[in-house]
Amino acid sequence: MLTLRKASAEDVPLILDFIRALAAFERAPDAVTATEEGLLRDGFGPRPYYHCLIAEWNGRPVGFALWFFNYSTWTGRPGIHLEDIFVHPEQRGKGIGKALLAQVAAAAHALGCPRLQWQVLDWNAPAIDFYRSLGGQFLDEWRNVRMEPDAIARLAELAPGIREEEPPTGAERIDE
Repeated sequence: MLTLRKASAEDVPLILDFIRALAAFERAPDAVTATEEGLLRDGFGPRPYYHCLIAEWNGRPVGFALWFFNYSTWTGRPGIHLEDIFVHPEQRGKGIGKALLAQVAAAAHALGCPRLQWQVLDWNAPAIDFYRSLGGQFLDEWRNVRMEPDAIARLAELAPGIREEEPPTGAERIDE
């Protein structure tokens, strides 16, 4: 039997285990640098940066979905970015991933978010077919762009003279 629940601070080790299992599935097992301390701070403090759902099958954790808000200037509304969704391979085919995705969609719908978005690796044909079957649209004309710490630091050095000592309202340094 499937149960979905909101993750709690006590689930942080489990969340990190799911993240590591997802990284292994995505052929990048050594890419995870997240820590329990960081996940606890960023997901369960006074202003959480993410939300997480845990899927349990017969009382045993088998999957998760981790999401956060983004903002569309075009719609003038917040949306939801699904960062990760993962179900252990031996538990797939039971509707667990669909239930997790549906629950995130329910949150987006209840909050009036006009967009729910995520990425999928181009080689993950089963996931692509799954998302397409649920009405997911593939925006092939858009390219993902990412900067990592060294590039961010180099670009930040070029910022003109309006550097603030404190981050903008609502943001906190995450490495302190």
